[in-house]
Amino acid sequence: MHYGYYPYPQQLREDPVLIKNLEKAINGEYSAVQYYRKLSQLAHREEVRKQIEEIRKDELRHLRAFSSLYSSITGKQIMPKQTEDCPDSFARGLDAAFKDEQKTVDFYLRTAEETTNLKAKGTFTRAARDEQNHAVWFLYYMVTL
Repeated sequence: MHYGYYPYPQQLREDPVLIKNLEKAINGEYSAVQYYRKLSQLAHREEVRKQIEEIRKDELRHLRAFSSLYSSITGKQIMPKQTEDCPDSFARGLDAAFKDEQKTVDFYLRTAEETTNLKAKGTFTRAARDEQNHAVWFLYYMVTL
């Protein structure tokens, strides 16, 4: 089998479901990066601000990983789009962040289960673990602040 420029076999490159899921993940991670920048600015305590910035760094890492995977599969670069509005209050922002992280865990795990692309499977599974950890932090702050 000739792979040419692409590191994946022909049938995986043309997997429209995986490509669509990567686009959704990339837009979601890009939006989270913007969202958490604003949320950290709304935090009243330095320790909370620092933790949200750590979460934001994870989201940047996910964005890079998904973008790289997308490029390796499609041979194209993607321009991410902001899909969520930034919070206007810390409390509402925490609530929305917690819910979004939980939905993202489900989406990433489902995507990992459905794909036959081993690199994508690993990337989505690792990101799901991080997202679950983020949800726990947001829940903790919702309950304690």
